[in-house]
Amino acid sequence: MSLDTEILVEVNAFLGCATPTEWLDVAMVNLPTLLVDHAHCEKKAASTALNLLFRYVDRKALLTKLTQLAREELLHFEQVLELMERHGVQYDHLTPSRYAMGMRQHIRTTEPGRLVDTLIVGAFIEARSCERFESIAPRLMQTEKYRDVGKYYRFLLKSESRHYQDYLALAREYAPECIDDRVGFFRDLEAGLILSPDSELRFHSGIPQ
Repeated sequence: MSLDTEILVEVNAFLGCATPTEWLDVAMVNLPTLLVDHAHCEKKAASTALNLLFRYVDRKALLTKLTQLAREELLHFEQVLELMERHGVQYDHLTPSRYAMGMRQHIRTTEPGRLVDTLIVGAFIEARSCERFESIAPRLMQTEKYRDVGKYYRFLLKSESRHYQDYLALAREYAPECIDDRVGFFRDLEAGLILSPDSELRFHSGIPQ
């Protein structure tokens, strides 16, 4: 079994559903929008990690893992901007998807539940990113125009899978009890967001209508 296959098997076991074919079909004909949102996602991921670094200054494992994660996300942001420039896509504002807000509105407001839930949500966001890179990369690599984007998305698989594993490991470390029930709760919630109709295409959106 190749490393990519091992990654996909592990990610799919963690997630509650696969990306619908309908999302892939729409994404393939709207790659500029997807690239712009991907850039926003990388920047937001770095921001999330940095916010946690400032909020939880006494958590050594968190500081170590999320410092590396923030650096990698900012590097990915820079790389996506380079891809966009190569394809003549302008970086601009986009309305945020309902995905992240739909997940984060269920985070508990008192500690340590707040930290644990935030880390679990981070794990699902990173896992979904990994799954979507794997799902769309083969289609992109079959095109002449976006073959380089497909190769880049395959390249991102290892880091995205490691990010999800780091978030999940931190959630288990800082939880005072077993987190399986909370993981199951967010798994069902995340799958519902992915499988339901969405008004617009975003990297983590549901099925675009």
